[in-house]
Amino acid sequence: MKDFYVRDAAQFENKVITTSFVVASKQVRPRKSGELYLQLTLSDCTGTLDGKMWDNVAEHMDHFEQNDFVKVKGLLNRYNGRFQFTVHKVRRLAEAEVDFTDYLPRTAKDVDALWAWLAGRIESFSNAWLKALLGAFIADPQIAAAYRSAPAAKTLHHAVIGGLLDHVCSLIRLCELAAQNYAQIDRDLLVAGAFLHDIGKLRELSYNRSIQYTTEGQLLGHMIIELEMLNAKIAELPGFPAELKLLLEHMIISHHGQYEFGSPKLPMFPEALMLHYLDDLDSKMESMRNQFEREAAGEGDWAGYNSSLGRPLLDSRKIMQRILQAAAPGTQGGEEPVQHAAAGASE
Repeated sequence: MKDFYVRDAAQFENKVITTSFVVASKQVRPRKSGELYLQLTLSDCTGTLDGKMWDNVAEHMDHFEQNDFVKVKGLLNRYNGRFQFTVHKVRRLAEAEVDFTDYLPRTAKDVDALWAWLAGRIESFSNAWLKALLGAFIADPQIAAAYRSAPAAKTLHHAVIGGLLDHVCSLIRLCELAAQNYAQIDRDLLVAGAFLHDIGKLRELSYNRSIQYTTEGQLLGHMIIELEMLNAKIAELPGFPAELKLLLEHMIISHHGQYEFGSPKLPMFPEALMLHYLDDLDSKMESMRNQFEREAAGEGDWAGYNSSLGRPLLDSRKIMQRILQAAAPGTQGGEEPVQHAAAGASE
């Protein structure tokens, strides 16, 4: 077990420490003087740190690569409100020196319970074609194993082992709630879209050491992969309605919602539109939750700037907790409410 984790950074601020990470990214960049420096992203199972190596770069730059496990010595401090690790020394670790569980973050949720819940939602379908289709996916042992392990993204949201399953179950709960409020929504179609919308990430992302894109993921992206996976499973179901296949394909390729966000088509029917907005909501809420959790030890109400959302975040829970802890209406300094005599009672 490591003796330092990213989550503990506040306890080690302005200290020189020796610890280990997996190198999530490595870039050699020029300084203004023309000399080179290393720009690193250093990760463990609790988060990531920006890392920079300014000195002795030529001596170290070829000794390790992206996705290597490394032991580093350096100074941990803050720059522009974020923790940064200035690397003084670095060496590559052999796999025999590594406990893999120290480096890849995992969902805190019970994956077995999530998978059983998901299977139950599919079993409740009234549409026999959609029930058979999704049943074929969850009965596939390779897909089932990957779906229970895969992250939902590289960095933006649910970027942990089991994150995809966590995200999809959360999204399906939202879908079922929203479908109750809009009579025009076909619940089975909407939930099927939620199950399928990111299934291509099983092949788009790799997550053996750190979360990275596969070559297939880089070249095709998860939407194209999903269409291929969908067509392969539908081919196993003779007579599957062509129009239903078309609806599912559209939900897959339109779920990012806007052209600038990578959707080749905009959502054009109610279930597709709802899937986009609920998917976007769940991902943004998880991004906020994750940042508040990472920065929970901070003294202020502001959690800092969230680059994926493009804004600083206010932790409203801290404000609400202060309000609840303060005197309630009719109290003085937190004392019990004052008991007033009933109107007309004798003094």
